[in-house]
Amino acid sequence: MTYDLLIVGGGINGCAIAREASLLGLKVLLVERDDLAAHTSSASTKLIHGGLRYLEYYEFKLVAEALRERERLVKAAPHIIHPLRFVLPHENALRPWWMVRLGLYLYDFLGGKMTLARSRGLRRSDTAFTAPLKDAGKGFVYSDAFVDDSRLTVLNAVDAAANGAEIAVGTALDSARREGDVWRATLSDGRTVTARALVNAAGPWVHQLLGRLGVNAASGVRLVKGSHIVVPRLYEGDHAYILQQPDGRIVFAIPYQGAFTEIGTTDIPVDAPEDAQIDAGEIAYLCDAVNRHFVRQISPTDVTSTWSGVRPLYDDGASEAKAVTRDYVLEFDTNGPTLLSIFGGKITTARHLAEEALGKLSGPMGFTAHPVTRARVFPGGAIPDFAQFLTQVRARWPFLGDAQSERMAHAYGARLAEMLDGIDSAAALGTDLGGGLTEVEARWLHDREWARSTDDVLLRRTKLGLHLSEAERAQVERWWTATFPTAGGNDVDHGRVTAA
Repeated sequence: MTYDLLIVGGGINGCAIAREASLLGLKVLLVERDDLAAHTSSASTKLIHGGLRYLEYYEFKLVAEALRERERLVKAAPHIIHPLRFVLPHENALRPWWMVRLGLYLYDFLGGKMTLARSRGLRRSDTAFTAPLKDAGKGFVYSDAFVDDSRLTVLNAVDAAANGAEIAVGTALDSARREGDVWRATLSDGRTVTARALVNAAGPWVHQLLGRLGVNAASGVRLVKGSHIVVPRLYEGDHAYILQQPDGRIVFAIPYQGAFTEIGTTDIPVDAPEDAQIDAGEIAYLCDAVNRHFVRQISPTDVTSTWSGVRPLYDDGASEAKAVTRDYVLEFDTNGPTLLSIFGGKITTARHLAEEALGKLSGPMGFTAHPVTRARVFPGGAIPDFAQFLTQVRARWPFLGDAQSERMAHAYGARLAEMLDGIDSAAALGTDLGGGLTEVEARWLHDREWARSTDDVLLRRTKLGLHLSEAERAQVERWWTATFPTAGGNDVDHGRVTAA
């Protein structure tokens, strides 16, 4: 079979490009050897943000672009993306007060016309913000947004598939070579396909794939590990903290899954993508980062889970990992049928990257490109007001209960009506497999969202694995294996999300 575009890699960039291309009418095949968002794209800090600290490195264009995308994404996926207020305690020894204030003014200015609240100084009345802190003195408050990163990746793929793209998970590119004006590729599922262009969206494996294709890249990649820890909730409230550290880095503390606080991230240079494992030094660093600022102290024994991801940053020659650009580079090889390789990028700018990629592919491939996703909502995102939507969900399906209805409303948005079509009682949802995951939802994730293992379900598509006991996880595994015997088990450490 011949495709217009063969995309290798089911992370955020690959799925965003599949969505953009399918909406432009191209015939698309995306292959992912593991699960969608199995690696870097499920191991982010889970923020849609401009990147306040990037201003220190004069990344004004990147920050402005990311802030424009933040505004689009908040409107396009209100079920999985929501505004988040950040508290920035001030420590004059690290950065002068005036410098931070100026940076926040610039951050607001670069954001242009935006719906999120603008920055301001901490006030005496901000007791909810200051109570958890050791030093409740000066500081600032500003806005960014939280995102369920793996669900955003999946929803890009869902929208792509709805517009004709083929998404093949558990399918690797075994080999590919140029033959005339097409790429001829052999896949691990036994197929041989041809494509007019090949997109290398392999993330940390971008260079490895180029080597297998026999192509020398002009761009370099810096592999930088970012690790996070999760601890029982450190403070009350739905706001986050951005904590300045003595080494000049910043660490976030963010409300996570109701009962927890997410803390991250680190910046550790690594040699290989497979090095996405947190180490004791990183755990200690993140605990110390929190303990410098919070009244409540934590230790490694408080860590309930962790995740680590290797970010494939474009190598701009920076001497320190924290200073390496988070911008992306699109590298084209037109020595025959087109090859596009992606270096760098971030969750926030994936849609923009995809739009730019299709614009540049249009010339050599001979199609007309135009913006198709700037104002397009993601599947389930047609919700003018989430609070009102949640009220409607609870009125329509009262048997879900408060916790389950809120979780599912956030995860599926308006698509929940499809999942629960004809469901009129708790019994009709089937067995509760643990933590509110029912047979109906599990089948939906298999049939409609490419879940092929319990890790796919519990660690990425629902995050319920954070709340389940070992016995409950085993129960889900037994049901899954019996129901989908050909779907595959958990033999791949897809997400590197681990229980402590």
